[in-house]
Amino acid sequence: MKTVIAAVLFLLTGSVLRAQQTSLALGSQIPMAQTEMKDISGKEVSLNDARLKNGLLVMFSCNTCPYVMKNRARTRQLAAFAKQHQIGVILLNSNEGGRDDGDSFADMQAYAKTEDYRFYYVLDKESKMANAFGASRTPEVYLFDAADKLQYKGAIDDNPANAGNVKRNHAREAILEMAAGKPVTVKESRSMGCGIKRS
Repeated sequence: MKTVIAAVLFLLTGSVLRAQQTSLALGSQIPMAQTEMKDISGKEVSLNDARLKNGLLVMFSCNTCPYVMKNRARTRQLAAFAKQHQIGVILLNSNEGGRDDGDSFADMQAYAKTEDYRFYYVLDKESKMANAFGASRTPEVYLFDAADKLQYKGAIDDNPANAGNVKRNHAREAILEMAAGKPVTVKESRSMGCGIKRS
């Protein structure tokens, strides 16, 4: 009985710690920028490898979340828009707890091929990068400027559930403002999606 109680307390403590995880503060430098992760190409790449001269767009994503599915076209469009403005793009799959349920490396390769990904899509082993960012959902965006400082975090736009009812494209607007040398107007929004399945 004591063993069962101890196991339950351990699981509950882990859930509480994950729930209390602090999101990366605005203005922060890119965390763990030199840590290498396995890209769908088979190469080991870091966030530094992905960045371009005007910054870096980091998105926590996966293959299985219904919200990721709803944002498939928007993800490709945002990535292309970022690259047009010399901002690098990298997607991270941190679903360590879902590797046997649609989020394995082989599944990532197949999904990226179907979606015609033309940017890095890497496996975040043991959710280490998600923990460093304090990321909690998929999809979730972090936009860094040319000085590697976080200028925007949150959702792609103001209606992740329905592309037809979007009134403001938060990440796109942040990119435009950064490109024009202006302060980012909306620096943070609430991400909506599936919880990252940490191990």
